[in-house]
Amino acid sequence: MAKDRKGRPRAETPKGFRDYFGADVTERAEMLRRVADIYHRYGFEALESSAVETVEALGKFLPDVDRPNEGVFAWQEEDDWLALRYDLTAPLARVYAQHRNDLPTPYRRYAMGPVWRNEKPGPGRFRQFYQCDADTVGAPSVAADAEMCAMLCDALEAVGIERGDYVVRVNNRKVLNGVMEAAGVLDPADRDRFKHERGIVLRAIDKLDRLGDAGVRALLGEGRKDESGDYTAGAGLSGDQSDIVMAFMSAKRADAATTVARLRELVGGSGIGADGVAELELIGELSAEQGYADDRIEIDPSVVRGLGYYTGPVFEAELTFEITDEKGRPQRFGSVAGGGRYDDLVKRFTGQAVPATGVSIGVDRLLAALRAKGRTGGAARGPVVVTVMDRQQMAEYQKMAADLRAAGVRAEVYLGNPKNFGNQLKYADRRGSPVAVIQGEDEAARGVVQLKDLVLGARLASEATHEEWKAQPAQREVPRGELVAEVRRLLDSH
Repeated sequence: MAKDRKGRPRAETPKGFRDYFGADVTERAEMLRRVADIYHRYGFEALESSAVETVEALGKFLPDVDRPNEGVFAWQEEDDWLALRYDLTAPLARVYAQHRNDLPTPYRRYAMGPVWRNEKPGPGRFRQFYQCDADTVGAPSVAADAEMCAMLCDALEAVGIERGDYVVRVNNRKVLNGVMEAAGVLDPADRDRFKHERGIVLRAIDKLDRLGDAGVRALLGEGRKDESGDYTAGAGLSGDQSDIVMAFMSAKRADAATTVARLRELVGGSGIGADGVAELELIGELSAEQGYADDRIEIDPSVVRGLGYYTGPVFEAELTFEITDEKGRPQRFGSVAGGGRYDDLVKRFTGQAVPATGVSIGVDRLLAALRAKGRTGGAARGPVVVTVMDRQQMAEYQKMAADLRAAGVRAEVYLGNPKNFGNQLKYADRRGSPVAVIQGEDEAARGVVQLKDLVLGARLASEATHEEWKAQPAQREVPRGELVAEVRRLLDSH
């Protein structure tokens, strides 16, 4: 345990973790409530699975990690190795395999909660973060994938991302495999052949936004040296082979129909590629039929998401509005959610292929986007504070707070040292309290209370003229019986 010079433990969060305070927690809870309402409206049921799984059950599905079980927090307990879940999908596979005889097919569930990754932390990269998932297990039709995309659109709009500020981009692993086959780096008869080269090609495609066409083409060929002088070996593709891959990345056209037509040309005679193109075409048709046109759901061959994990359609929600970075430069916000079809995950437990598709929302990123748009993140309103002027009247102060709570008003009695009344008002200010309730011995004898409008008082103190100050006093006296009604009126006025 880390200790300071006096031998006491240091009061600090472990590296890669953080604490969440009031507004962070309540804003996240409200956002997740709205998302859950959409999921529930689509017929999905809530599931809370254990945060701890056996390492064997988690398996090797952690994205971007080569060795099994790398990147998880694990420990040995008797004969088993246990680990904190690194996502919400691997536990779903275990739950479905374990309870499949008692669950409906298809099984539609949503889950929300923290996950843990034992990775090197960095700016904006934490070892514990929240995910919000929805999955359909047991539905082979790509209609389930199209539904996921539509539901993702509805969820984004429900939390405050306006139409036009996002797009759900869709691709298909099968189309990529068809392009690989056409480029000569995938042999349907021997999937392990060219595996190393395919890995380099896929990673190169994923870096298109950062490296540009020239950088990606270099990685497809002999390799690339970056600005620091570091050299990355390439896939060793010929010029003709690279042309096929580059043409795939630029295959997006003005609408879904022409994009699909271009992809059909690129996969050539590949059977799996043709299947993938047909699935994309159907997703486009189903989406359009439901009213989700290209402005919300679009076919985009550049989408690449942990492709060793997915077996069919993949999709990603990208926010299209601009924000400014720490240097004031404009940039697009980027991806906040993604998912796709993963038909092989449950097979690890059952030995039989079970079709499945799902979507995962990056909770922290979506919350950051809402703050960037001004849809949340404003100063949270604190509780009404009932001050303590006379310790002998504590029961009455508690009754005031109880009356306010019964009327749906957030309220508390000041429970610190009441000797200094100024400190009580400072406390109310730090809590963001809109109103302070004051009743001393004189007010109690007359059956009245003083209401101090802290919001109006702060505004008047900073900007009001003397005449305005006199015309709108921030403190008023009201009968005790009208306490609740007057407090509600003040809150409504703000």
